[in-house]
Amino acid sequence: MQENKEISALLHLIDDPDEDVYSTVSEKIISFGKEIIPNLEHLWENISNEDMQERIELLIHRVHLRDLTQEFISWKDGNADLLEGALIVAKYHYPDLQPAVIMQEIEKIRRNIWLELNSYLTPMEQVNVMNSIFYSYYKQKGVDLNYDNPDHFLINKTLESKKGNAISNGIIYLVLCELLDIPVKAINIPRQFILGYFDEQYDLLNPKGHSSEKIKFYIDALTGQMYSHKDIENYFKRLSVPPVTSFFRPINNKRIIRFLLEEIAKCFDNSNNQYKMEELLQLAALLDD
Repeated sequence: MQENKEISALLHLIDDPDEDVYSTVSEKIISFGKEIIPNLEHLWENISNEDMQERIELLIHRVHLRDLTQEFISWKDGNADLLEGALIVAKYHYPDLQPAVIMQEIEKIRRNIWLELNSYLTPMEQVNVMNSIFYSYYKQKGVDLNYDNPDHFLINKTLESKKGNAISNGIIYLVLCELLDIPVKAINIPRQFILGYFDEQYDLLNPKGHSSEKIKFYIDALTGQMYSHKDIENYFKRLSVPPVTSFFRPINNKRIIRFLLEEIAKCFDNSNNQYKMEELLQLAALLDD
């Protein structure tokens, strides 16, 4: 942004010791949006005062957060595309993220899977093709849920490192299935991020059936392993939880992204990063139905 007298005066007041003055100045700077970031970065590079540098870093972060909040509001009010939502989440940690690079990688994987699919494959054979390309050919690995490493939750780092937890791997898996018209959806089973392969004809033939009966089998996105209804029944028995209908209904994209934000927030549950946890939970609250 071209620096005029107003912007120059505001930048000079960043180090004002009066908190009320600083608060007013910072709100005005943030109101300019991301166009002001190069000015702030230039100022940061040309001073040696660490306290002021810290203030500038926080201002840049708040500008990014303001823009990110608007992106989430537009996303939830629009078509709430799952890939787009995951990319917006990743931009919280990596504001310079280039979505086109991630989309190209997703498209490359989709095309390789598509070349191996045909209309004669059974549902399990379709998923075997998915798993063969995604986990074996592209060597995508699953890692245990670990709140010490937020990168394992983010789609850009998951693809880059070829390591993701059940949530990030699962989101990529769901995006690929949607692009390939494979009826795989995330479901609401407690303490897990599990996918279900849905029978699209079931509702027509059994409109009053239990939600679980619409699912042919289950997929653990951590590794692609498939589970039967018996496996899931045994899981509920171990939890001593009744398998109620709501656990087997598909989760919509807004709820998936809200869950992702809530889980990433747990990575910042410490005194140094408490503000990040609060910000992520505020973003999640925007998606609360």
